[in-house]
Amino acid sequence: MSLILGIDIGGTGSRVALGEVDVVAEPLGSIDSEPTVKLGTAVGTGFVPRIIDQLTGSRIEIGPSGSNVLRVVRELVRTAAETWPDRFSEVIGIGIGATGIASLAEDPSDALAAVSSEFGVSTVAAIDAVTAHLGALGGTGGAITVLGTGAIAIAHPGPGDEGIWSSDWSRADGWGHLFGDRGGGAWLGRHGLELALRTHDGLDERGRALLEAATRRFGPPASWPSQFYTRNDRAGLLAEFAVDIADCARAGDVASAELLRGAGQEAACSAVAAARADSGGRSFQAGQGGSTSADVVSEHGRTADSPIRIALTGGVAAAGGRLFEGFRTEAARLQPNVSIVEPAGGPLDGALTLGHLGAGGKLRGQSRIVWT
Repeated sequence: MSLILGIDIGGTGSRVALGEVDVVAEPLGSIDSEPTVKLGTAVGTGFVPRIIDQLTGSRIEIGPSGSNVLRVVRELVRTAAETWPDRFSEVIGIGIGATGIASLAEDPSDALAAVSSEFGVSTVAAIDAVTAHLGALGGTGGAITVLGTGAIAIAHPGPGDEGIWSSDWSRADGWGHLFGDRGGGAWLGRHGLELALRTHDGLDERGRALLEAATRRFGPPASWPSQFYTRNDRAGLLAEFAVDIADCARAGDVASAELLRGAGQEAACSAVAAARADSGGRSFQAGQGGSTSADVVSEHGRTADSPIRIALTGGVAAAGGRLFEGFRTEAARLQPNVSIVEPAGGPLDGALTLGHLGAGGKLRGQSRIVWT
């Protein structure tokens, strides 16, 4: 039996899985029943990874010289080889999804080549949004928005006739908490604290519940600037308040529920923008109700008005409720024939799928997104 090693590396930790990947031809079920949103249909051949065993590792660290993500990769592969000495000999491919690998690390190509040479195994890597996509959509085409501490949307038309994943990944957002990450945990936390401070200043009473929740978590408002402006993990601290916003929404606070709905709308705008850029060959100006010209046909034979499949994933997406309502209604407004599907798996499943595609020569590299 041929096995795959999948690695998922993030800011809070890392995981490595030993597994196999089966090829299937099953539809991904739709989770929509609104008349303006088409139900999911059969999507053709996809992938279903099966994890045999897994272990955890260290998180990445970022210093003046950048990220240590490539060192973590080497450590995880060596640990896997030592932990599963008998089964590791059956591994034919390694797939790595990692945060910060494109913008905060040296070119991964040399490190991947070193791993491949040392262990005699095909090794490929991608930004974590790619493995989230492959996991959520079961190795088929479409678009996703990942809502974690940050937020990014990514789309791909799926494999061609010969099963090859071309260098056609398109993305939207992922610009960090200062410039973007719209709808993510830090975005939610910042907007929640802004409304709380407006209430504190006597400008807007709608944020009363948020002010009380923020004071319980962070202390008096006067202490907030020194807590946030002086920290290099500011985004994570902001994202912590997203938990309180979700709690307030569940307790019936209208302002918190509207913040969650707004996050869902932003996530839908990003997913549709990434999908439209992929299908129409030009960017779609999300949130303006506009469209890309329907007569622009991509090399995959689709126009900007072709049906698109999208999914919402990531830790913040678990808030559900108003957040998903905002995602669904905004996606339908922007792209009436959209199909919203339930995520089939997570980033670790996607890393296994990535390794499977790399081992089979079905993956093409793309600058700053996929390395083969």
